[in-house]
Amino acid sequence: MTAFASVAAFEGALVALPGPDCSAQAEAAERQGQLTKPPGSLGRLEELAVFVAGWQGVSVPRIAHGRVAVFAGNHGIVAHGVSAFPAAVTAEMVRNFRNGGAAINALAAAAGLELVVVPLDLDRPTADFTRSPAMSADECLAALNAGAAVVRDGVDLLVLGEMGIGNSTAAAALCARSFGGAAADWVGPGTGVDAAGVARKVAVVEAALACHADAPTTAFETLRRVGGREIAAIAGAVVAARLAGVVVVLDGFICSAALAPIAAAHPTITDHCIAGHCSAEPGHARLLARLGLTPLLTLGMRLGEASGAAVAAGVIRAALAAHAEMATFAEAGVSGA
Repeated sequence: MTAFASVAAFEGALVALPGPDCSAQAEAAERQGQLTKPPGSLGRLEELAVFVAGWQGVSVPRIAHGRVAVFAGNHGIVAHGVSAFPAAVTAEMVRNFRNGGAAINALAAAAGLELVVVPLDLDRPTADFTRSPAMSADECLAALNAGAAVVRDGVDLLVLGEMGIGNSTAAAALCARSFGGAAADWVGPGTGVDAAGVARKVAVVEAALACHADAPTTAFETLRRVGGREIAAIAGAVVAARLAGVVVVLDGFICSAALAPIAAAHPTITDHCIAGHCSAEPGHARLLARLGLTPLLTLGMRLGEASGAAVAAGVIRAALAAHAEMATFAEAGVSGA
Protein backbone atom coordinates (compact mmCIF):
# COMPACT_ATOMS: atom_id res chain seq x y z
CA MET A 1 0.00 0.00 0.00
CA THR A 2 1.34 3.43 -0.97
CA ALA A 3 1.38 5.80 1.98
CA PHE A 4 1.73 8.95 -0.10
CA ALA A 5 -0.01 8.68 -3.45
CA SER A 6 1.23 12.08 -4.56
CA VAL A 7 3.36 15.01 -3.51
CA ALA A 8 0.17 16.75 -2.43
CA ALA A 9 -0.70 13.79 -0.21
CA PHE A 10 2.69 13.97 1.49
CA GLU A 11 2.46 17.72 2.01
CA GLY A 12 -1.13 17.35 3.24
CA ALA A 13 -0.10 14.81 5.86
CA LEU A 14 2.25 17.38 7.37
CA VAL A 15 -0.58 19.79 8.18
CA ALA A 16 -2.72 17.15 9.90
CA LEU A 17 -0.25 15.52 12.28
CA PRO A 18 -2.00 13.69 15.15
CA GLY A 19 -0.94 14.26 18.74
CA PRO A 20 -0.49 11.89 21.69
CA ASP A 21 -3.23 10.45 23.88
CA CYS A 22 -3.26 12.92 26.76
CA SER A 23 -5.42 10.65 28.93
CA ALA A 24 -2.91 7.82 28.64
CA GLN A 25 -0.10 10.22 29.49
CA ALA A 26 -1.97 11.43 32.57
CA GLU A 27 -2.61 7.85 33.71
CA ALA A 28 1.04 6.94 33.20
CA ALA A 29 2.15 10.00 35.17
CA GLU A 30 -0.25 9.05 37.95
CA ARG A 31 1.21 5.54 38.05
CA GLN A 32 4.72 6.99 38.28
CA GLY A 33 3.61 8.85 41.38
CA GLN A 34 2.47 5.59 42.99
CA LEU A 35 5.63 3.54 42.40
CA THR A 36 7.98 2.72 45.26
CA LYS A 37 10.46 5.54 44.81
CA PRO A 38 10.71 9.23 45.62
CA PRO A 39 8.89 11.29 42.97
CA GLY A 40 11.19 12.06 40.04
CA SER A 41 14.00 9.88 41.34
CA LEU A 42 14.35 7.98 38.06
CA GLY A 43 14.74 11.25 36.20
CA ARG A 44 14.35 11.02 32.47
CA LEU A 45 13.36 7.36 32.64
CA GLU A 46 10.07 8.50 34.14
CA GLU A 47 9.61 11.05 31.37
CA LEU A 48 10.28 8.40 28.72
CA ALA A 49 7.66 6.06 30.13
CA VAL A 50 5.02 8.80 30.13
CA PHE A 51 6.08 9.90 26.64
CA VAL A 52 5.74 6.43 25.13
CA ALA A 53 2.45 5.89 26.96
CA GLY A 54 0.98 8.91 25.22
CA TRP A 55 1.87 7.65 21.76
CA GLN A 56 0.89 4.04 22.40
CA GLY A 57 -2.35 5.19 24.02
CA VAL A 58 -1.98 2.99 27.09
CA SER A 59 -0.96 3.76 30.65
CA VAL A 60 1.59 0.92 30.77
CA PRO A 61 3.41 0.87 27.39
CA ARG A 62 5.59 -1.97 26.17
CA ILE A 63 7.90 -2.74 23.27
CA ALA A 64 6.71 -6.01 21.81
CA HIS A 65 8.04 -5.43 18.29
CA GLY A 66 10.78 -2.87 18.01
CA ARG A 67 12.27 -2.43 14.55
CA VAL A 68 15.49 -0.89 13.27
CA ALA A 69 15.27 0.33 9.69
CA VAL A 70 18.52 1.25 7.96
CA PHE A 71 18.13 2.91 4.56
CA ALA A 72 21.00 3.03 2.08
CA GLY A 73 21.54 5.31 -0.91
CA ASN A 74 24.31 6.64 -3.13
CA HIS A 75 25.07 10.25 -3.98
CA GLY A 76 26.31 11.91 -7.15
CA ILE A 77 28.19 14.54 -5.16
CA VAL A 78 30.77 11.91 -4.17
CA ALA A 79 32.51 12.89 -7.42
CA HIS A 80 33.56 16.12 -5.68
CA GLY A 81 35.74 14.27 -3.15
CA VAL A 82 33.50 14.87 -0.15
CA SER A 83 34.11 11.49 1.51
CA ALA A 84 37.09 9.53 2.74
CA PHE A 85 35.56 6.39 1.19
CA PRO A 86 34.45 5.49 -2.34
CA ALA A 87 30.76 5.12 -3.21
CA ALA A 88 31.21 1.35 -3.57
CA VAL A 89 31.37 1.11 0.23
CA THR A 90 27.62 1.74 0.49
CA ALA A 91 26.75 -1.54 -1.24
CA GLU A 92 29.58 -3.33 0.56
CA MET A 93 28.20 -2.25 3.92
CA VAL A 94 24.67 -3.30 2.94
CA ARG A 95 26.12 -6.75 2.27
CA ASN A 96 27.82 -6.61 5.68
CA PHE A 97 24.51 -5.71 7.34
CA ARG A 98 22.80 -8.64 5.65
CA ASN A 99 25.62 -10.98 6.65
CA GLY A 100 25.33 -9.89 10.28
CA GLY A 101 28.80 -8.36 10.53
CA ALA A 102 28.17 -4.68 11.27
CA ALA A 103 27.89 -2.77 14.50
CA ILE A 104 24.16 -2.34 14.02
CA ASN A 105 23.67 -6.10 13.84
CA ALA A 106 25.21 -6.53 17.27
CA LEU A 107 23.54 -3.47 18.78
CA ALA A 108 20.08 -4.24 17.41
CA ALA A 109 20.31 -7.78 18.79
CA ALA A 110 21.46 -6.46 22.17
CA ALA A 111 18.43 -4.15 22.28
CA GLY A 112 16.00 -6.87 21.18
CA LEU A 113 15.16 -5.15 17.89
CA GLU A 114 14.40 -6.56 14.46
CA LEU A 115 16.76 -5.20 11.79
CA VAL A 116 15.47 -4.29 8.34
CA VAL A 117 17.90 -3.04 5.67
CA VAL A 118 16.47 -1.11 2.72
CA PRO A 119 18.89 -0.33 -0.16
CA LEU A 120 17.54 2.24 -2.60
CA ASP A 121 18.80 2.07 -6.20
CA LEU A 122 22.44 1.81 -5.17
CA ASP A 123 23.49 1.34 -8.78
CA ARG A 124 21.86 4.67 -9.66
CA PRO A 125 23.29 7.51 -7.52
CA THR A 126 21.36 10.71 -7.13
CA ALA A 127 22.29 13.54 -9.46
CA ASP A 128 25.01 16.04 -8.57
CA PHE A 129 22.91 18.59 -6.69
CA THR A 130 25.37 21.40 -7.33
CA ARG A 131 24.02 21.36 -10.91
CA SER A 132 20.46 20.01 -10.71
CA PRO A 133 18.00 18.50 -8.23
CA ALA A 134 19.30 15.32 -6.63
CA MET A 135 16.07 13.52 -7.52
CA SER A 136 13.09 13.93 -9.78
CA ALA A 137 9.72 14.35 -8.08
CA ASP A 138 8.85 10.72 -8.84
CA GLU A 139 12.16 9.47 -7.43
CA CYS A 140 11.74 11.45 -4.23
CA LEU A 141 8.15 10.29 -3.79
CA ALA A 142 9.26 6.68 -4.30
CA ALA A 143 11.93 7.12 -1.61
CA LEU A 144 9.38 8.62 0.81
CA ASN A 145 7.13 5.62 0.25
CA ALA A 146 10.00 3.16 0.68
CA GLY A 147 10.49 4.69 4.10
CA ALA A 148 6.80 4.64 4.96
CA ALA A 149 6.66 0.95 4.06
CA VAL A 150 8.70 -0.06 7.13
CA VAL A 151 5.91 1.16 9.42
CA ARG A 152 3.95 -2.09 9.47
CA ASP A 153 1.17 -3.23 11.78
CA GLY A 154 2.58 -4.41 15.09
CA VAL A 155 5.71 -2.25 15.09
CA ASP A 156 5.62 -0.30 18.35
CA LEU A 157 9.04 1.37 18.30
CA LEU A 158 10.89 2.45 15.16
CA VAL A 159 14.65 3.07 15.28
CA LEU A 160 15.99 4.80 12.18
CA GLY A 161 19.40 4.95 10.58
CA GLU A 162 21.21 5.29 7.25
CA MET A 163 24.16 4.28 5.14
CA GLY A 164 25.33 6.35 2.20
CA ILE A 165 28.79 7.54 1.25
CA GLY A 166 28.59 11.32 0.83
CA ASN A 167 25.41 11.77 2.82
CA SER A 168 26.83 13.99 5.56
CA THR A 169 27.28 16.61 2.83
CA ALA A 170 23.66 16.20 1.79
CA ALA A 171 22.62 16.49 5.43
CA ALA A 172 24.54 19.75 5.79
CA ALA A 173 22.87 21.12 2.67
CA LEU A 174 19.44 20.17 4.00
CA CYS A 175 20.12 21.93 7.31
CA ALA A 176 21.51 25.07 5.68
CA ARG A 177 18.61 25.34 3.24
CA SER A 178 16.06 24.67 5.99
CA PHE A 179 17.44 26.68 8.90
CA GLY A 180 19.88 29.11 7.33
CA GLY A 181 23.41 29.89 8.39
CA ALA A 182 26.61 29.46 6.47
CA ALA A 183 27.53 26.14 4.90
CA ALA A 184 30.49 25.96 7.27
CA ASP A 185 28.10 26.04 10.23
CA TRP A 186 26.71 22.64 9.23
CA VAL A 187 29.61 20.85 7.57
CA GLY A 188 31.83 18.49 9.55
CA PRO A 189 34.38 15.71 8.91
CA GLY A 190 31.77 12.99 8.35
CA THR A 191 33.65 9.79 7.61
CA GLY A 192 36.86 11.47 8.70
CA VAL A 193 37.97 13.78 5.92
CA ASP A 194 40.82 16.19 6.61
CA ALA A 195 40.67 19.99 6.51
CA ALA A 196 40.90 20.02 2.71
CA GLY A 197 38.03 17.55 2.56
CA VAL A 198 35.91 19.71 4.86
CA ALA A 199 36.65 22.68 2.59
CA ARG A 200 35.46 20.68 -0.43
CA LYS A 201 32.28 19.80 1.41
CA VAL A 202 31.66 23.45 2.28
CA ALA A 203 32.15 24.42 -1.36
CA VAL A 204 29.68 21.75 -2.50
CA VAL A 205 27.04 22.91 -0.02
CA GLU A 206 27.56 26.53 -1.05
CA ALA A 207 27.20 25.59 -4.71
CA ALA A 208 24.05 23.62 -3.96
CA LEU A 209 22.46 26.51 -2.07
CA ALA A 210 23.25 28.85 -4.95
CA CYS A 211 21.94 26.42 -7.57
CA HIS A 212 18.59 26.03 -5.83
CA ALA A 213 18.27 29.51 -4.37
CA ASP A 214 15.18 30.36 -6.39
CA ALA A 215 13.43 27.00 -5.92
CA PRO A 216 10.46 26.50 -3.58
CA THR A 217 11.39 25.80 0.03
CA THR A 218 8.69 23.26 0.79
CA ALA A 219 9.75 20.12 2.63
CA PHE A 220 9.36 17.98 -0.47
CA GLU A 221 11.30 20.32 -2.75
CA THR A 222 14.19 20.65 -0.31
CA LEU A 223 14.38 16.89 0.18
CA ARG A 224 14.42 16.19 -3.54
CA ARG A 225 16.81 18.98 -4.46
CA VAL A 226 19.61 18.54 -1.93
CA GLY A 227 18.78 15.29 -0.14
CA GLY A 228 19.24 11.66 -1.03
CA ARG A 229 17.06 8.60 -1.41
CA GLU A 230 17.94 7.19 2.02
CA ILE A 231 17.36 10.57 3.65
CA ALA A 232 13.98 11.01 1.98
CA ALA A 233 13.11 7.48 3.08
CA ILE A 234 13.82 8.43 6.68
CA ALA A 235 11.50 11.42 6.32
CA GLY A 236 8.79 9.17 4.90
CA ALA A 237 9.21 6.70 7.74
CA VAL A 238 8.94 9.44 10.36
CA VAL A 239 5.74 10.87 8.88
CA ALA A 240 4.17 7.42 8.46
CA ALA A 241 5.11 6.54 12.04
CA ARG A 242 3.45 9.72 13.25
CA LEU A 243 0.24 8.84 11.43
CA ALA A 244 0.35 5.39 13.04
CA GLY A 245 1.20 6.64 16.54
CA VAL A 246 4.59 4.90 16.61
CA VAL A 247 7.47 6.42 18.60
CA VAL A 248 10.60 7.04 16.51
CA VAL A 249 14.17 6.98 17.78
CA LEU A 250 16.48 9.07 15.60
CA ASP A 251 20.15 8.30 15.13
CA GLY A 252 22.79 10.92 14.32
CA PHE A 253 23.26 14.04 12.24
CA ILE A 254 22.23 12.60 8.88
CA CYS A 255 19.17 10.82 10.23
CA SER A 256 18.05 13.94 12.10
CA ALA A 257 18.70 16.15 9.06
CA ALA A 258 15.97 14.27 7.20
CA LEU A 259 13.50 16.16 9.39
CA ALA A 260 15.04 19.61 8.91
CA PRO A 261 13.00 20.53 5.80
CA ILE A 262 9.79 19.39 7.49
CA ALA A 263 10.52 20.97 10.86
CA ALA A 264 11.25 24.34 9.26
CA ALA A 265 7.56 24.65 8.41
CA HIS A 266 6.00 22.10 10.80
CA PRO A 267 8.00 22.11 14.06
CA THR A 268 5.67 19.58 15.72
CA ILE A 269 6.97 16.83 13.40
CA THR A 270 9.41 15.86 16.14
CA ASP A 271 6.76 15.48 18.85
CA HIS A 272 6.78 11.66 18.56
CA CYS A 273 10.57 11.47 18.16
CA ILE A 274 13.36 10.73 20.61
CA ALA A 275 16.92 11.78 19.80
CA GLY A 276 18.85 8.65 20.61
CA HIS A 277 22.17 10.41 21.02
CA CYS A 278 24.21 13.45 20.10
CA SER A 279 26.92 12.40 17.71
CA ALA A 280 30.43 13.77 17.39
CA GLU A 281 29.54 15.46 14.07
CA PRO A 282 29.76 19.19 14.89
CA GLY A 283 26.40 20.17 13.39
CA HIS A 284 24.36 17.59 15.27
CA ALA A 285 24.01 19.46 18.57
CA ARG A 286 22.99 22.60 16.68
CA LEU A 287 20.46 20.62 14.65
CA LEU A 288 18.94 18.94 17.70
CA ALA A 289 18.46 22.35 19.30
CA ARG A 290 16.61 23.54 16.19
CA LEU A 291 14.47 20.40 16.26
CA GLY A 292 13.68 20.88 19.95
CA LEU A 293 15.13 17.50 20.93
CA THR A 294 17.31 16.62 23.90
CA PRO A 295 19.48 13.56 23.21
CA LEU A 296 19.33 10.58 25.53
CA LEU A 297 23.02 9.76 25.20
CA THR A 298 26.27 11.51 24.37
CA LEU A 299 28.87 8.85 23.73
CA GLY A 300 31.08 10.44 21.09
CA MET A 301 29.66 8.11 18.43
CA ARG A 302 29.74 9.03 14.73
CA LEU A 303 29.15 5.74 12.92
CA GLY A 304 25.61 6.18 11.65
CA GLU A 305 23.70 3.03 10.61
CA ALA A 306 21.32 3.58 13.61
CA SER A 307 24.05 2.55 16.06
CA GLY A 308 23.50 5.30 18.63
CA ALA A 309 19.73 5.05 18.37
CA ALA A 310 19.87 1.28 18.96
CA VAL A 311 21.88 1.82 22.14
CA ALA A 312 19.30 4.38 23.25
CA ALA A 313 16.52 1.86 22.63
CA GLY A 314 17.98 -0.17 25.48
CA VAL A 315 17.51 2.83 27.76
CA ILE A 316 13.91 3.18 26.59
CA ARG A 317 13.31 -0.50 27.34
CA ALA A 318 14.71 0.05 30.82
CA ALA A 319 12.36 3.01 31.35
CA LEU A 320 9.33 0.96 30.33
CA ALA A 321 10.43 -2.02 32.44
CA ALA A 322 10.68 0.12 35.58
CA HIS A 323 7.30 1.69 34.81
CA ALA A 324 5.57 -1.65 34.27
CA GLU A 325 7.27 -3.92 36.77
CA MET A 326 7.84 -1.83 39.90
CA ALA A 327 5.35 -2.26 42.70
CA THR A 328 3.20 0.60 43.89
CA PHE A 329 3.39 1.72 47.50
CA ALA A 330 0.06 0.00 48.15
CA GLU A 331 1.14 -3.28 46.52
CA ALA A 332 4.44 -3.37 48.39
CA GLY A 333 3.04 -2.28 51.73
CA VAL A 334 5.48 0.61 51.83
CA SER A 335 4.49 3.94 53.35
CA GLY A 336 4.28 6.68 50.75
CA ALA A 337 5.23 10.30 51.11
